[in-house]
Amino acid sequence: MQAMKVAVVGGGLGGLTAAALLARGGCEVTLYERSKHLGGRARTTEVEGFRFNLGPHALYRAGAALRVLRRLGVNPQGGVPVPTGTHALRAGRLHTLPRGPVTLMTTDVLSLAGKLEVAKLLAGLARIDTGPLGPVSMRQWLETRLTRKDSQAFIAALVRVSSYCADLEALSAEAALKQLQSATAANVLYVDGGWSTLVDAVERLGREAGVRLELSSRVEAVVLQAGSARVEGVRLADGTVRGADAVVLAGSPADVAALVPGDAVLAREAREALPIQAATLELGLSALPRPDAFFALGVDGPWYASVHSASAKLAPEGGAMVHVAKYLGGADTECREAELEAVMDALQPGWRAKVVARRFRPSLTVSAGLPQAAKGGLTGRPPVQVPHIGGLYRVGDWVGAEGMLADASLASAEAVEQALVPRIATPQRRAAGA
Repeated sequence: MQAMKVAVVGGGLGGLTAAALLARGGCEVTLYERSKHLGGRARTTEVEGFRFNLGPHALYRAGAALRVLRRLGVNPQGGVPVPTGTHALRAGRLHTLPRGPVTLMTTDVLSLAGKLEVAKLLAGLARIDTGPLGPVSMRQWLETRLTRKDSQAFIAALVRVSSYCADLEALSAEAALKQLQSATAANVLYVDGGWSTLVDAVERLGREAGVRLELSSRVEAVVLQAGSARVEGVRLADGTVRGADAVVLAGSPADVAALVPGDAVLAREAREALPIQAATLELGLSALPRPDAFFALGVDGPWYASVHSASAKLAPEGGAMVHVAKYLGGADTECREAELEAVMDALQPGWRAKVVARRFRPSLTVSAGLPQAAKGGLTGRPPVQVPHIGGLYRVGDWVGAEGMLADASLASAEAVEQALVPRIATPQRRAAGA
């Protein structure tokens, strides 16, 4: 039987993973990437020995991304965030960040009544049934579940740091609480060498499986069969048409819509998508002025600062790689660099004298689309298979019913594999039939 020909458009981590999984499953895969580099938002740049990711990146250890990577044989190395030197940031000052029963009772960012509310909620967090909460906004859930403003503000801060999303009016409580459950169950992993190490590993495995990579190769459109709503292949920028039995588009809703011009359904999905965005200040420091201060989380604003090199190999000996961010969303869509500098002033006073390399991004897209309560949460997101076009699939952090961020991206890649690769009996089924 002739192998299924699959064209994957987009060489970010999701597209690469889909290509590697499909090739391993016996498909003949060609991946087209318009840039000369693979990785997309998972790229890492080295500057003066510091490994700069595109903003703060973390792998959820209980999430789909790590599960899929390990299926491929990729075992990321790194460390979990250090448990000491963590602070809550309020009104520009550091306070004890509640991380357990003792710090919860001693912190001054919550009233006594607020501490009791938060303690009760966190004790039962793992048992919350998120299923019915798809159409409920996180803001609505917070105001219904917690009576005190300080309790609501603290849990909102935990949601922001686990989802990267500040638009709690739009964000589904189902998705937000699943993220929080995942983060508290198994923490996250900061990856040694940055996320490009994951890209490199998946690229290598894809090549070994037979994936053909075409870089600096721009796909202009998906070609449909004449008189049929079924894919025939892709058309490149030079007018060449490459035939394919299936096409996988790894990009944003706008990217997908642009490649199928005139499709009203895909155009509507692109219009209605709400991206998750953040402003980031990335700093390579020769040393930490305060070697015991590693993390700050805003409780009265969408702030975040973390010394990722305290857990992962991202800086030269003695140096520090620090990520500072402001989660954007809702009415707050702008950030000045001075705002992020003020966060560093609180966590690491005197940091300016230690700067070796720095990069400020006023608006970085973290995810192409958040799970919206108005659309039913995770189950309301577009499926991997485009229902009205045969043979057309999509991969991304806005696709499918599982996870957010990289978890959603790699879970959707796995779902495409399950849809396209002929089913092979699992070991359990073989054993049952033996």
